[in-house]
Amino acid sequence: MVDAQSLKTSANVPETSQGIDAGKKIKGRKRHLITDTLGLVLAVLITAANVHDTTGGKLLLDDLAANHPSVSKVWADGGYQNSIFNHGALLGIDVEVVQRPRAKGFEPLPKRWVIERTFGWLMQHRRLARDYEALPHRSRAMIHWAMANKMSRELTGESAPTWRIETDMTATTA
Repeated sequence: MVDAQSLKTSANVPETSQGIDAGKKIKGRKRHLITDTLGLVLAVLITAANVHDTTGGKLLLDDLAANHPSVSKVWADGGYQNSIFNHGALLGIDVEVVQRPRAKGFEPLPKRWVIERTFGWLMQHRRLARDYEALPHRSRAMIHWAMANKMSRELTGESAPTWRIETDMTATTA
């Protein structure tokens, strides 16, 4: 899945690396992500918020093709333009748009909810709720750190931070 998320930046972020996402009226940066079907990050790109999703998507597809050559299909939302489909075809990646249902109201889009869940996981990390990093590559590193944290919790079965779990010592002294 490929998608982008605009977020505000803090005061220490230089104006040159920020932009305004006119559609969402957010001044800041944009995170472009490609995830696998489990929601784990395969490629990350941090740009100014005024960079169009299609432009970031093309750069992500280049990164994906270089680092994960076995990926052959990517799902995208309707905001991506035809040029990303052509670019994906040149790289041997089939880019497909997940269509919105005709029904009114909220309904999670099949396949697309996975990347939205990944954005939710990232927002659980206080440092990623806003972009505090002066350099974009540091923001990228923070995303990788958060995903490593998420994966290690999944592998160990830990669902809560250890400081919330009562130990045997504290249970016997009370």
